[in-house]
Amino acid sequence: MKVASTKARARGSKQPRHPARFHPAHPRPSSGRPSRRVLVVAGVLVVLAALLVTGAVVLAQRTDQVAAIDGRPVTRDELLFHMRRLAPRVQNELRNTYHLQSPADWNAKAGDRTALQRLAARALDQIERDRAVLALAGEQGLPAAADHAGFLAELAAENERRSAAIAKGEVVYGLAEFSPEEFYSHRLTELTTTLKQRLSASRDGPLHVTDADVRKAFEQDRDAWSANATTYTYAKLVVPVPEGAAGDYAEKLRRRVAAADRLARVAEREPGAELTTDTRRGGGSAVHDQDLMAVLGALDPGQISAPVTGAGQITYYELTGKTVDEDAAFAEYARRIRQSLVEEKFDQFIRRRVDAGDVEIDAAAVDAINAEDVQQ
Repeated sequence: MKVASTKARARGSKQPRHPARFHPAHPRPSSGRPSRRVLVVAGVLVVLAALLVTGAVVLAQRTDQVAAIDGRPVTRDELLFHMRRLAPRVQNELRNTYHLQSPADWNAKAGDRTALQRLAARALDQIERDRAVLALAGEQGLPAAADHAGFLAELAAENERRSAAIAKGEVVYGLAEFSPEEFYSHRLTELTTTLKQRLSASRDGPLHVTDADVRKAFEQDRDAWSANATTYTYAKLVVPVPEGAAGDYAEKLRRRVAAADRLARVAEREPGAELTTDTRRGGGSAVHDQDLMAVLGALDPGQISAPVTGAGQITYYELTGKTVDEDAAFAEYARRIRQSLVEEKFDQFIRRRVDAGDVEIDAAAVDAINAEDVQQ
């Protein structure tokens, strides 16, 4: 058996310098500080309480959300605002398409949906498009509210500014106070106009229209763009309707005009008929001028118009000649053509942004809106 040396044994049996202290079974008096375990438990409870409160606040803020566009909420109030704003237009469309009564019954069927559902869908589409315009305005550094609450704040600020200016005796152009609907249309039109101007100004702008684009559009619809630069020569035949004329008098006269092929020949045979000739350049803002251009513009040289019935008389027009000053027409319409092309590009640009967006709709929340809500 191996035996450890005395030195080693002595080293191994060495006693501690201080004897172990006695720990009584009852706890020591408290030092006034909570234990680490108590602190941890309390901390967890505080965090849980905070999460519950935060969740409750978020839920309270989101209970009126009916949709989300690119992650930004659409509230019930915002949807109702647009439904009420669009209601007259949608009513008219539904009346013409589905023959609904006037005023429209929002609960009536309009195809496979109710009129109210179609109104809500139109309003959501409008919000989506308007949000795309507002987002673009923000990217361009233009002041534009991103949501309905921001819009209402802008409205309040603008009305307050106008009220203060009027109180000081300053000139205020337009309305003294905007309604929400008026201000929304005003603000959106203002932003849209600025965006079109800004994004079409430079050659690399997404809405830029070249001179070649303008010329091409003019050539594709030359007749329409040349109306105000067109000179018409024509004959006008006015035939009085005899007293006691038979009910088929107008039809028989129409046949005689068609058979004669020229108004001058008809004038020789019709009692009391008056034939005049004239030359007229396109344009004019008077109703008579516009009506006349509508008749002459539809004719080719040598053609006779359909009868125009008046009080006790029937009138026919014969186009005898037409000349177009294309240079003058292009000079007059180039600016308008450019503007129409910019508008077309803008609509396409916004449509692409809308198509690339993300929309989530809470169908139950939307369906909870009823006709009474819209009519308030």
